[in-house]
Amino acid sequence: MRRTTKYPVQGANSLWQLYRTVSFWKVLKNVIIIQIGRYTPFLPLKNWLYRTFLGMKIGEQTALAFMVMPDILFPENIRIGRNCVIGYNTTILAHEYLVDEYRLGDVVIGDEVMIGANSTILPGVVIGDRAVVAAGTVVHKDVPPGAMVAGCPMRIVRMNEPPSK
Repeated sequence: MRRTTKYPVQGANSLWQLYRTVSFWKVLKNVIIIQIGRYTPFLPLKNWLYRTFLGMKIGEQTALAFMVMPDILFPENIRIGRNCVIGYNTTILAHEYLVDEYRLGDVVIGDEVMIGANSTILPGVVIGDRAVVAAGTVVHKDVPPGAMVAGCPMRIVRMNEPPSK
């Protein structure tokens, strides 16, 4: 089960009412910063932009590859640990707008996590330390530390032994 908070709406669908839930100016700023970040080849600059202007928490030596798409509306609800690799064109969502409600949930990605290209991380999930998410996976529930997950629907492929100290 994902950890999301539900907010019911009346009348038109929740996305139609977007600017009642988040400021237009915040969204505009986020779009500009994210588009710059998606295309910049300089990882330290990208992390600095996202930390400084979007409020994302990103650990040291974490690499967000070309075209990674963090949540435009609520990027401050995303935490990524240290020394992670987030693959090409991955989408990280902290919101979902539905017909009768919208939902918000924090996304927490642990340390030394590898997320393959074209994956989608849904709101309210936790990905444990040293987990591996195969390319193209839709992460719709928590991933245990050290697990390798793949597919749609996502399934645990294997559990790695914790490293010996």
